[in-house]
Amino acid sequence: MKLNKEIKDKRPEKKVILGIDPGSTTIGYGAISYYSINKIAEVLGYGYIDLKNHKNQETKLLQLHKDLQEVFEKYNPDAMAIENVYFFKNSKTFTSVSQSKGVILLTAAQANINICEYTPLQVKQTISGYGKAQKSLIEKLVKSLLNINSNIKPDDASDALAIAICHLNHLTLS
Repeated sequence: MKLNKEIKDKRPEKKVILGIDPGSTTIGYGAISYYSINKIAEVLGYGYIDLKNHKNQETKLLQLHKDLQEVFEKYNPDAMAIENVYFFKNSKTFTSVSQSKGVILLTAAQANINICEYTPLQVKQTISGYGKAQKSLIEKLVKSLLNINSNIKPDDASDALAIAICHLNHLTLS
């Protein structure tokens, strides 16, 4: 019995990272898994939360909270990686995206999920080796890294998967 327990304890542990691309009306998400021993990513799922039908900001934020809770329950992530909102030309967009990001961070904290933030430059640098890479190249590389044969729609979901891969890469480096 003791030997079996020791062997069981040495099996590689499967972990899940949820990438989030915050937005004002569309929030992309992408879940990947990996084993602690080799850190090779496998896509679990991706999609987006659509808040366009909600007229006022408070109902959008409440719906975002509820939908995120469902995403967390579905994928049970060990960590969440989110794009850091750092610059917007439109202050109205910046405010609504920042509010969405606040709800995302709060919902993750309530679920006891570890949170890491990455700038778009860090994500692009990690995925392509070039911090100013075009979105189309990033999507192509994400599809290749995760063996996805179809287009990832919307772009927010592709961005979320890139953010999750970025976090996995940073785990590998640490």
